[in-house]
Amino acid sequence: MRRRSLLLTVPAGLATLAACGDDKSDSSKASDSPSPSASGPSAAPSPKIVDGPLPAVTAGTKFDEKPTVAKGSGEPSKDLAVKTLIAGGGKTVAENDFVVANYLGQVWNTAKVFDNSYDRKARLAIQLTQGQIIDGWRYALAGKKAGSRVEMAVPPTWGYGTQGNAQAGIKGTDTLVFVVDIQDAFNATSSAKGKEVPQQNADLPKVGTNTDGKAPSIEVPDKAAPKKLVAEYVLEGDGEEVAAENSVLVQYKGVLWDGGKEFDSSYANKQLVSFSLQQVVKGWAQGLTGKKVGSRVLIVVPPELGYGDNPPQGSGIKKDSTLVFSVDILAKL
Repeated sequence: MRRRSLLLTVPAGLATLAACGDDKSDSSKASDSPSPSASGPSAAPSPKIVDGPLPAVTAGTKFDEKPTVAKGSGEPSKDLAVKTLIAGGGKTVAENDFVVANYLGQVWNTAKVFDNSYDRKARLAIQLTQGQIIDGWRYALAGKKAGSRVEMAVPPTWGYGTQGNAQAGIKGTDTLVFVVDIQDAFNATSSAKGKEVPQQNADLPKVGTNTDGKAPSIEVPDKAAPKKLVAEYVLEGDGEEVAAENSVLVQYKGVLWDGGKEFDSSYANKQLVSFSLQQVVKGWAQGLTGKKVGSRVLIVVPPELGYGDNPPQGSGIKKDSTLVFSVDILAKL
C-alpha cells in the first residue's frame, strides 16, 4: 500500500468506478454520488476486444457533450466491445496512467443511467491500474489518445463480477455501457509546463523550474518565516483557473521552513495525488484557489493554516511549523 498524502484533512471518498481494495486511495475525486465499485482486484483473464455490438449515441454526439445512449439491442457480446467514436490527437494513454475524463455509464438492457460526471460538472481522475478501476476501463482505454471519445460495453467479468453493485443498481448479470471523453492523461513523471516567473524576493524560498518530471529543488532562505500565507507562481500555465470548490490533480513536494527537510512528496511516492480543495489544509485550499492549470506554485503555509499544534503523527513535522510546498497543478477536475 502506498503512503497516504499528509495533506488531506478528511478521508477522500472512493472514485466512481474505483475498485475497493485495502488502499483507501486519495487519487480520486470527491463525490457523494452512488458510485459503483468493485469488491477487489480482479483475477479475470485479459479480455478479447471486439468492435461491437454497441448501442448508438443518439444525442450529445460531440466531444465532452453529455451523451444520450440507446438501449442495447439483443444480447451483448461476452467479450469486451470497444469503439472509438471520436479520434483525438493528444497523448496516448498507457497502463498505470492517470486518466482525466468525463463519462456516462448505463445498463445494457434497460438503458438506465447509473452514473455520469457531466451533470456533476466534475471530471474523473483515476489511475488505470488493477485494483483502482474496473478492468473494462483498463483494457478499453489503454492505447487511446487524449481528445478521444470511446464507447465500451463491459460484461460482468471485466466490470463488477457476479456480485454486481447494489448501491448503483447493477446486477451481477448486467453488461454495462460507457461513453468516455478522455480529456488528458498523466503519469508519475508529469510536470507543469508553464512560463517561468522571476523569483526575485530574497525573503522567500526559491523553487526549481525543471519540467522533466523530477522533483524541483526548494531553497529556503536563512530568514524568519513569513507570518501570512504566500502563494506565488514559479511557472505560470495558461489553463483554467482553479476555484475553491474544485478538485485538482497535482505533483508536489513539501519541506520544513526550519532546516528545509523534506517531509512529503508525490515524486518520492511515485504517485500523483488528486483531491478536493475542501479536503486539504487551509493553506493549500487558499493558495491554489485562483491559480491556473499547468502552473507550478510556491506555497508557504504558516502554522495556523497548516497543522498548528497538531501535526500528523510520524510526519516529522513539529508543532507550529511553517511549511513550504512546490505544487504542479496538472488538471482541474
